[in-house]
Amino acid sequence: MIDRRRFLGVAGTALAIGSRPASASIRGANDRLRLGIIGTGSRGTELSQTFGNQENVEIAYVCDVDRKRVDRAADLVSKLDHGTPKSVIDFRRILEDKTVDAVVIATCDHWHAPAAILACSAEKHVYVEKPCSHNAQEGEWLVEAAQKHKRVVQLGTQRRSWPRLIEAVESIHQGAIGRAYYASCRYRNTRKSIGKGKVVPVPEGLDFDLWQGPAPRQEFRDNILHYTWHWFWNWGTGELGNNGIHFLDVCRWALQVDFPTKVASTGGRFAFKDDQETPDTQVVSYEFEGGKAAAFESLSCNGYQVGGPSEEIVIQGESGSISISGGGYTLFDLKGKKVKTVTGSGGDKDHVADFLASIREGRRPHAEILEGHKSTTLCHLGNISQRVGRTLHCDPKNGRILDDGDAAKLWGRTYEKGWEPKV
Repeated sequence: MIDRRRFLGVAGTALAIGSRPASASIRGANDRLRLGIIGTGSRGTELSQTFGNQENVEIAYVCDVDRKRVDRAADLVSKLDHGTPKSVIDFRRILEDKTVDAVVIATCDHWHAPAAILACSAEKHVYVEKPCSHNAQEGEWLVEAAQKHKRVVQLGTQRRSWPRLIEAVESIHQGAIGRAYYASCRYRNTRKSIGKGKVVPVPEGLDFDLWQGPAPRQEFRDNILHYTWHWFWNWGTGELGNNGIHFLDVCRWALQVDFPTKVASTGGRFAFKDDQETPDTQVVSYEFEGGKAAAFESLSCNGYQVGGPSEEIVIQGESGSISISGGGYTLFDLKGKKVKTVTGSGGDKDHVADFLASIREGRRPHAEILEGHKSTTLCHLGNISQRVGRTLHCDPKNGRILDDGDAAKLWGRTYEKGWEPKV
């Protein structure tokens, strides 16, 4: 049995970047892979269906701290004609099963990295939903764990596997718009107020202690679950970590940059006066070495689409621009004349297939965890700038904050005693 004490201890931050994942456990193309799904909310349920519909894949376990959710997921998976998966409340039961090859982590943000680190230690490959970590320190630890145990770890930034987006980014790298130097992206939604929460009894069938896991303990309130935890710093990463990660990842990929030199955020909780701690309106700007920059704009409570789609990425260069929306893209010349439009589709299928192929072939996935950590760190830095109310200056080698002790304290977090991650 793996108990809470397995988490004890804090590892160093050195990153062995040269390691190659999964080289010691290459599987044949026709080998059946046994998976466990950890977290069966809407996202985990979608992924269980996508993974379950892949060839030579068996969903052996479904797991959630909410009994109602895990029972529902087990019923849905059983309809895929692969048999009925085992239902568990504690994901560590999955890690104890040596016949399980990989896990899919679709929990709340504060569990992403701790669960993935444990999975790597248990010699499981990992598909982890975005963001890869609740804080940047965890991201460093997760990269270290993946490399130490030679595991394939894929971040759920699906755009990395969309064929037309791969084509768009490759064309940028080949000079389609000259030297690319600026990327902008945006996200819109019309979310409602979460109100003022009241302390109430924990719902029947919910293991709230396990749900909180590594996070410092708070009382259960009626406006925390099941989605609104995103807007509390103790468990979530705001809209930046929730959706901004998808778009910033493409921006960084297209610009061929890693960590920023400068980060500045403006915004706040403007739409409602309620318990939400993260911004509903936010603009974050990033500067990188080599004369490159990026910006993310988010409006969570006003979905009005100003000048185009509610989700869009624009990469601008010396001789033109490329606009990316959905699964396709449009190329413009320097005067804004449309040169070419390419349509495409999105979804999870290609990304999931890439993860499974990476396990079988012993290669790096499209969104390997080192790249996922770099993009996730952009989100963490934007949130830190917002929380301290000033511009951050960063080390471009690793993103760490320079000459600002108060901001640097938010690089990591305080853990509930006995639940500290250990690589």
